[in-house]
Amino acid sequence: MKMHKLLLLAVACTWAMGATAQWQWIDKDGRKVFSDRPPPQEISEKNILKQPGGSAPRVTSAPTPVDGAQATAPASAPAASAPRPGASAPGAGKDKALEEKKAQAEAAEAAKKKAEEQKLAKAKADNCTRARQARSAFDSGRPITQTNAQGERIFLDDTGRTAETKRLDGIIAADCAR
Repeated sequence: MKMHKLLLLAVACTWAMGATAQWQWIDKDGRKVFSDRPPPQEISEKNILKQPGGSAPRVTSAPTPVDGAQATAPASAPAASAPRPGASAPGAGKDKALEEKKAQAEAAEAAKKKAEEQKLAKAKADNCTRARQARSAFDSGRPITQTNAQGERIFLDDTGRTAETKRLDGIIAADCAR
């Protein structure tokens, strides 16, 4: 039984080794990024905080502060601020497909918001029309009936007419405002 426990402990320890394969860097906005993939090429070596295997990258100058302020590099470390080989100007390596997807998502969100606003405007216009029709029926002086909680039809008295008229005026004021 003891052998099974030791074997289980060994498997658990080796299983956790995958968690050490993590990259950590500071992106262009000054946020820490954790990933199992290496950073984009536009990230300079001095902004890479951790590489897989638990080794920290060699940094000969001070790392960039998180608040985005520029740190002054010592004069003996001009090579550390040089971009990595194969990297072009910052921003040139951005993924165009990702930007297009983001633009499409924003356009879809705007269209969805516009459709929701149109639906709300249509509902308000419909409520306005029904409230004005009901108000004209109340102003005509004809007897008005309503159904009470028990399902019986009752005639509205003067206090009921006044209360219903105030309610209709509130609907007209809210939904018919142009």
